[in-house]
Amino acid sequence: MASVDVLVIGAGQAGLSVAYHLERSGIGHAVVDAEEGPGGAWRHRWPTLTMATVNGIRELPGTTPPAADPVAPASEAVPAWFGAYEQEFSIKVERPVTIRRVADDHGRLAAVADDGRVWSARALANATGTWGKPFWPAVPGRESFAGWQLHTHDYPGPQAFAGLRVIVVGGGISAVQHLLELAPLAAATRWVTRRPPIFTEGEFGEERGRAAVAMVADRVRAGLPPRSVVSVTGLPLTPAVRAGIASGVLERLAMFERVVPEGVRWADGRTCRADAIIWATGFRASLDHLAPLHLRETGGGITMDGRGLTRVARDHRVHLVGYGTGASTIGANRAGRAAAREIGELLG
Repeated sequence: MASVDVLVIGAGQAGLSVAYHLERSGIGHAVVDAEEGPGGAWRHRWPTLTMATVNGIRELPGTTPPAADPVAPASEAVPAWFGAYEQEFSIKVERPVTIRRVADDHGRLAAVADDGRVWSARALANATGTWGKPFWPAVPGRESFAGWQLHTHDYPGPQAFAGLRVIVVGGGISAVQHLLELAPLAAATRWVTRRPPIFTEGEFGEERGRAAVAMVADRVRAGLPPRSVVSVTGLPLTPAVRAGIASGVLERLAMFERVVPEGVRWADGRTCRADAIIWATGFRASLDHLAPLHLRETGGGITMDGRGLTRVARDHRVHLVGYGTGASTIGANRAGRAAAREIGELLG
């Protein structure tokens, strides 16, 4: 068993941020990560998502993003940057380590990995993000579909859909990106969302970022399941998006009532045949390993408090830096700094 003051689980942007600030505060810690190498969820982005089309790269503490080739795949460029960052700031990450269970152990926290190793910590900074838990909505008949169903989590790029009739479900940026690159290759595309999409003019700057974070903060203070920061920012009206609207590729249809073997059907009897359905329906926080700590409220959320809204109200030893306001590139750095400061106060 390894004994540490703080265990950081996850080495994506939020995990690297908290590790950076713990190191500079002189607080002993260990960092573990489930991936084979640096980059967190960025390692799994689809190959056609490039540095030119990615929805923003934010700085890591102590540095700024390096200049990147616009056509470089984000799944290669961002992990390379994260790896260089770990070396520059001497952030040691043990990989691959998947933590399966965290439980109270006589006042300390015992984190058990899938290979049987155990870390005993006085405090925990959890930065496991959301990529490991894709959300599939409960839609009647989904299991009956005779075609190909997949989630954004497993999207391989547009070439696999050449000549197919594709329905993309979801109102976020990923859905829009899928549609724009599928349209030239697919036989037909349809965009379906539960709510009408909101397109926003102008650059997404710091002021709008703070406003979006504040909307998520209100929910986590109340112990409600958080909405993602991206979900409250709207869809940016880039030149590509404007062209998609003008061409009809981004013409939105209301949510269908059920999936049928040959496609989907609406409540009024309308149908749409499809060969593939892509569920771009987002992700949920990957927190199953924390279940023994009983952190959730009856409504399914986790009440957060503290100055940075990273501290779990039910257990002040636990900070979630990839949850709520920290579950995006907008808030991850701020969450890491706040968690490190409050953990330092807790440990004295």
